[in-house]
Amino acid sequence: MPDQDNKPDISSLRIDSDKKFRDRPRRRWWRFVIPLLLLAGAVAAYYTARERLTPATKVRIGRVTTFQPSLAGAELVATGYVVAQRKAEVASKGTGRLVYLGFEEGDFVRKGEVIARLDNQDIEAELELARADLKRAEVDTLDAGRNYRRQLELFKSGSITEVELETAETRYASALANLEAARARVHAAEVALENTYIRAPFDGTILAKNADVGEMVAPFASAVSSRGSVVTLADMSSLEVEADVSESNIYKVFVGQPCEIVLDAYPGVRYKGYVKKIVPTADRSRATVLTKIAFVNRDERVLPEMSARVTFMKAGADTLAAAAPAGLLV
Repeated sequence: MPDQDNKPDISSLRIDSDKKFRDRPRRRWWRFVIPLLLLAGAVAAYYTARERLTPATKVRIGRVTTFQPSLAGAELVATGYVVAQRKAEVASKGTGRLVYLGFEEGDFVRKGEVIARLDNQDIEAELELARADLKRAEVDTLDAGRNYRRQLELFKSGSITEVELETAETRYASALANLEAARARVHAAEVALENTYIRAPFDGTILAKNADVGEMVAPFASAVSSRGSVVTLADMSSLEVEADVSESNIYKVFVGQPCEIVLDAYPGVRYKGYVKKIVPTADRSRATVLTKIAFVNRDERVLPEMSARVTFMKAGADTLAAAAPAGLLV
């Protein structure tokens, strides 16, 4: 049997309960607690500030516009454009090269004033030739007339026969016919020469220049490289607004009805007007009726092709609108 005195000492193998956590690294819990506290403080501060900054009354935001007194008596509102009732594409009846152009856009011209001129040297030569033929025809007529009167006196005295008298009379009648033909040729040459001068058909302002010096001008622009018209002329005193009114509202419009015209270019300026004409036909594609509105107090700021808004007012409403000032409307 083994000797009990030689048993190994195992007392050193016991677990020390006080030392079991001593060798482990310590957890630093404060690293997590402090950020949580800061986050909670920030959330609390946000809600506190929001409660203090939020107004007690809710405010609705709206658009402020200018209120015109005429809107109170408005019967209908339509849009349209300023159009010149007297407007022409001024062209020439003849064909030729443009050698003179005396006006530009914006210039005012009088009726009959020469705006442009075509090359007319060949026509001037034809006119000179026609005038020379006229002088020769006048001389021939004078000679034939004198001869006829002499033959007539001789026939009365019995010195010549009736055949000789008829021959002299025929020559004189032929000379008269040649004289009339020569006068007609001179007139035709003068008309052809006048056709080379392009004149203003009425008093107006030149809106556009459609050709330049050196270009070919032909009636109806028959050639590909030619111009049909030289300038665009408009009578500024005939400016009116043409507005399209819906068929369903045309019964609200009548001739002489007072209107207020506001141009998009000058929204703060109001022009008085009245319904001048209601065109007696409708546009099938747009279901509208063309209405023409004349200006009462037009000025130089009104130009053709400007867009406009027309307010058709009730009878008598224009007087009240003129007396009341404009205001703000929210």
